[in-house]
Amino acid sequence: MMGWGRRWRKARRFGWMPPSRGFYPTAPRGDPITLTMEEFEALRLVDYLGMTQEEAGKSMGVSRGTVWRALSSGRRKVVQALVEGRPIIIV
Repeated sequence: MMGWGRRWRKARRFGWMPPSRGFYPTAPRGDPITLTMEEFEALRLVDYLGMTQEEAGKSMGVSRGTVWRALSSGRRKVVQALVEGRPIIIV
């Protein structure tokens, strides 16, 4: 049942599970930053494998716009963790 203000979420496909669910700097400072599997998969497909956002969207079963939002959010979180020396947790 769909309530007011709630939207159905399209199922995402993930082609690979990371061997580790986190990254911890040698001298962590601050609380961990949470990276979703959707953000992780978008980063892996586009930045690591070199796919276009459209190709990544087809692989994940979502639109190019959804991939763009996941990339934008994921990149911001990864850079924040690197600059601030914070751990990254993949959920």
